[in-house]
Amino acid sequence: MTDVSFESIHPIVTVHDVGAALRRYQQLGFDTDHDEAADYGFAVRGPVELQLQPGEQDEVGGVFYLRVSDADVLHTEWTAAGVEGRFMGPHDTRYGLREFVYTDPDGIVHKVGSPLSV
Repeated sequence: MTDVSFESIHPIVTVHDVGAALRRYQQLGFDTDHDEAADYGFAVRGPVELQLQPGEQDEVGGVFYLRVSDADVLHTEWTAAGVEGRFMGPHDTRYGLREFVYTDPDGIVHKVGSPLSV
């Protein structure tokens, strides 16, 4: 059997309004692109790419985990950005990570964590 290496993952999340969601991701430091003809969006920050598609009220949302180098620094950056939504944390976990959670107006849960300093 050939050994296959996984290179990346690009989650697709469903939002109420692709343009509004892309503006929010811009505030969070992502580069964005909107294919207006298809009403499909891309939010890219480093090796992370999120894809956004429109959906009805009962179709929106999603959950993903972002592993970053420093959750505290990103939490400070994101809370200072003034985006709508809810923030929880940051806090230390018993499994060795510093984490926070950002839930945006579309119900997308962004769990963010970094290793605790030794």
